[in-house]
Amino acid sequence: MDRHAAFELTVPVSPIDHLTGAEHAAVTVVEYGDFECPNCKQAQSAVKLLLERFDGRVRVAFRNFPLEDVHPHALAAAEAAECAGGQGKFWPMHDLLFADQTHLKPKDLHGYAQRLGLDMARFTAEMDDHVYLQRVREHLQSGVDSGVRSTPTFFVNGRIEDVSFGMRALQPARSK
Repeated sequence: MDRHAAFELTVPVSPIDHLTGAEHAAVTVVEYGDFECPNCKQAQSAVKLLLERFDGRVRVAFRNFPLEDVHPHALAAAEAAECAGGQGKFWPMHDLLFADQTHLKPKDLHGYAQRLGLDMARFTAEMDDHVYLQRVREHLQSGVDSGVRSTPTFFVNGRIEDVSFGMRALQPARSK
């Protein structure tokens, strides 16, 4: 892989991604995130503001990038979000996980699933059987292949954006 390819999204956004915002938006932001990462939690308010400010012109995709070495509950949280997604509740689970990211143990994840009204027998079985582990691993690998090294990492229309000095880099006006 050449050096420049590592800064572009290697797996294009598709209908299987978790998407929010305008379906046919001119700008697509892909976030690789970790539900236990404080920086990812902090970025969520900026992402919501971006969606509001550029309503109709931007959409956001979230891909799991659990940093298991530093965040021991990140993988289970990612699996819980995917289980919720299987029942049409990815974004509500996403928001709950970030809202209380210091409580991501299995009992907490089950509590969030109950709060969202998920089919608990299905949720428990899918968590116990790690039904979505492969999907999480595919997100992780696509991030590694695209040059993701930390969370959150954002891509705007397929190109990596450095947001270490603020989220202004994500504004669609910049990506005309």
